[in-house]
Amino acid sequence: MRIFPTLTVAAAGLAALGGAAFAEDTITLGSAVSLTGNYSTNGEHTQRGYDLAVEKINEAGGIKVGDKTYKLEVKYYDDESTPARGAELAERLVKQDGIKLILGPYGSGLTKAVAPVTEELQVPMVEANGASRSLFTNGWKYIFATLSTSEQYLASAIALAAENAEALGKKPEEIKVAVVVENDPFSADVRAGVLDDMKKYGMQLVIDDQFPRELNDMSATLTKVKALKPDVLIVSGHSKGAATGIRQVSEQKVYVPILAMTHCDSADIIGNFGAASEYTLCATQWAPTLSYKDDLFGSAADYAKTFEAKYGYAPPYQAAESSAAVQVFADALERAGSTDPKAVRDALAATDIETFYGKIKFDETGKNIAKPMALYQVLDGEYKIVAPSAVAETKAVIPRPAMN
Repeated sequence: MRIFPTLTVAAAGLAALGGAAFAEDTITLGSAVSLTGNYSTNGEHTQRGYDLAVEKINEAGGIKVGDKTYKLEVKYYDDESTPARGAELAERLVKQDGIKLILGPYGSGLTKAVAPVTEELQVPMVEANGASRSLFTNGWKYIFATLSTSEQYLASAIALAAENAEALGKKPEEIKVAVVVENDPFSADVRAGVLDDMKKYGMQLVIDDQFPRELNDMSATLTKVKALKPDVLIVSGHSKGAATGIRQVSEQKVYVPILAMTHCDSADIIGNFGAASEYTLCATQWAPTLSYKDDLFGSAADYAKTFEAKYGYAPPYQAAESSAAVQVFADALERAGSTDPKAVRDALAATDIETFYGKIKFDETGKNIAKPMALYQVLDGEYKIVAPSAVAETKAVIPRPAMN
């Protein structure tokens, strides 16, 4: 089975043919992505992930649909990090631009706004950055996600804390946890997953704070952390939340034995905060050191080298999962032998492929049920996989040494 699709920025004035938009021998995918606004950093990672896969697929000869070979391209709009705008643009892509195959936006909130549009219009969407489990409880049939759902993101940090309870001088049920999250669908699910796993071990929730979107000040929570001395501090607030967490924990000289958060790599906590980021545990969908591989990119490490050579920085998982979304569409188009949205949707539902990003297989709700989350720890200025144990590069350092 080939995984060779092609994408670039689409030209205007495309005509609809056979259920997809075409310019000569090109199939055009559409995407509204956050290129400005709160989520612009991750929106850029998303777009670059799409573009790199399109480029590689085109270089490999494109995709064969039926008896004809096509290249792919992507028509982009900027959703300005606003859900209502994202929904409006998704409708424009389908109704005005004639594009019937959609790549998802960045983030659960934006994806939750776009999904009802693609569902109503019966247009398949492969998305890579909407992890909220609520996206997969509506009975929708046209949404497919390459990534693991959000309740799984930091659950492994709780399991890791339980495994290391003795090193903390406690029993698992004596471990105290502080949670601070942004008030958005993704972070709400991260919190729910953490609380569910805490219950398994009987851990104590001592701080449970939710902040407005754009989590940029944790001072009130950190004051409570100093007073209540939790063993674990969980932070989820996208890139700005990760940056805020590392910066203020360091500035306010807050010590917790275990600090775990989302979006470490997209916030570049190592590059931006250096030693202050040491020993932080970081949720990740993917890592270059994992043993996944495919015929298009090669290994996970090969993908990372290719991305860095083109864009000048190591790929965050948001880029990797976005590239995988393009591969999924390419594979489905070839197996469908058609660009008809219903035929492509049915082919997507039967997806079962290996990629550099991991195995991708969807359940009846559109979730990828084949790829687990992983957990990094920052050690000597590098991300090292420490969980799950089956894929760990090294043992986690718990408790964190006190910083000077």
